[in-house]
Amino acid sequence: MPELGEVAATRVALLELRDERRLVQEGYDLLDEKRVLLATAILRELRAYVAADQQLATLWRAARAALAAAVEIHGFDDLTVEPPFPLDQALLRTSRHDFLGLPLRDAVLEAPLAVPGAVRSAEPVRDTPELRHCALAFRAVAVELVAQAARAANLRQLVAEYRRTERRARALENVLLPEIDRSVAFIEEQLDAVDQEEAVRVRNAARAR
Repeated sequence: MPELGEVAATRVALLELRDERRLVQEGYDLLDEKRVLLATAILRELRAYVAADQQLATLWRAARAALAAAVEIHGFDDLTVEPPFPLDQALLRTSRHDFLGLPLRDAVLEAPLAVPGAVRSAEPVRDTPELRHCALAFRAVAVELVAQAARAANLRQLVAEYRRTERRARALENVLLPEIDRSVAFIEEQLDAVDQEEAVRVRNAARAR
């Protein structure tokens, strides 16, 4: 955008600036609409994240209770020698959906306690209901953590895109559009002054005749 002193005070320049302003205004309107859509999506994803976080807290409490029950039955030392249930055979499924060009993903961890054909590193020392319940409880936590991680990643993407859109919209609204308006006003003032001078010359010429 040229400085006011560099603007050619012609009607052609005025028309060009008005066309430029119309295009910039259209760009700002699109960015403003995108900004609203992103804010709506962020709120929607945030509500889902908070609800899932509450569910995750419930799962954590259940897992701690199951662990406490297993420790009460077997003792902590005996519990630590039990082989873990590995997640090697777990299946991570992801699905992608685009929102305003952003690749958002959902993630689901399919991790059953018993997988057909899976090979355990070792057989459990004690196969009791308390141990099985404890393993299931912590596996449920792992499954929900994977889904929650995908939600967090989506939120980060949406927030980052909102910030970029906000910066661009504010640049148009607070910098470019006011500069164009000042240039338009400057040219209009110059053209009005030229028209007034021309009118005076015409009147003087008419009186001289």
